[in-house]
Amino acid sequence: MKKYLIIGLILAVIGAMVIVPLLKDNGGDEEQIGATFEFKENLATRWDEAVNIKINVNADDIQKVELFYNDSLFQTWTQPSKTISYLFKAGFYGLGTRSLKLVSTREDGTTYEDERMVRVLSDIVPEVWFAKPVNSYPHSETSFTQGLEFNNGILFESTGQKGQSMVAQIDMTTGASLKKMGLDATYFGEGITVFGDKVYQLTWQEKKCFVYNKNTLQIEDDFTYNGEGWGLCNDGKSLIMSDGSERLVFRNPKTFEIERTIEVCSDKDAIANLNELEYGPDGNIYANVWMTNKVVVINPLNGKVIAEIDGTELVVQGKGKGDVLNGIAYNPATKKWYMTGKNWMKLFEVSFDKVAI
Repeated sequence: MKKYLIIGLILAVIGAMVIVPLLKDNGGDEEQIGATFEFKENLATRWDEAVNIKINVNADDIQKVELFYNDSLFQTWTQPSKTISYLFKAGFYGLGTRSLKLVSTREDGTTYEDERMVRVLSDIVPEVWFAKPVNSYPHSETSFTQGLEFNNGILFESTGQKGQSMVAQIDMTTGASLKKMGLDATYFGEGITVFGDKVYQLTWQEKKCFVYNKNTLQIEDDFTYNGEGWGLCNDGKSLIMSDGSERLVFRNPKTFEIERTIEVCSDKDAIANLNELEYGPDGNIYANVWMTNKVVVINPLNGKVIAEIDGTELVVQGKGKGDVLNGIAYNPATKKWYMTGKNWMKLFEVSFDKVAI
């Protein structure tokens, strides 16, 4: 028994002499990395802020340290000192989440990377508006509203659910369809917009945008895209599309190719679940936020939320046994706004009260 105890002690000593130094070497990974950000967590900042970031250079033979933001080279330090301070302006590439990466190069050419994510929020505190019902009109309770838009005084509506999806011209006085075209039951219809003499309709997960003749509602063309389709509007030049995230994608109406993308943020967070869209007469994008009573007003140049519209009063009066608030449209012919919801019994003419209640 004593012999086994002695053997055990010898093995323990060997372990202490060999394994512990190995652990210490592994614990020195920071030195092997070369240069690291001093902060460990991802970074949150605002459009107008300049953040002083610190970089630790952990080895003596670092020849160069490069700072990349959103895959673009922002700054280079040659023969850097042990600690680098840099005033970083994250709003350069707009709102949303971007990557911030350090690449350090040793004298032998070996490179090491350290990466964080940066979330840039808006520098504007959104105003609070309230949607107030002015008049109400009948709305079909069988219409799972996905898109709502006026064109030359005619109300166009698209609906969802497989087997029930359609595009229709609506008689506002009765809520009935004057003309309609249904989709194949394999498609779940989503948002629409009228551009020129065409109506564009997205589908939810089928990655297909159908193009209709505005007057006959006959399908004339279609486009494919990646991801999901939710809401759609246009600014007279581009189609603007939501996919249920915080992103809005601007697309070419002739090719459906992506022209640019913005991420929508308030001063507190990114605004996800962007749904039905309307391009307003003020040049801003109005977006329903799915599963809420809220519509956000978005600057299309940078994605900043400039106002939040509370539609709770409409929900109380119009929802009934229906689903969520969804559907916002401006009628240039009457200069009036209209809102409704999925399977609601009412379509409301609304005004926006900018005075808190």
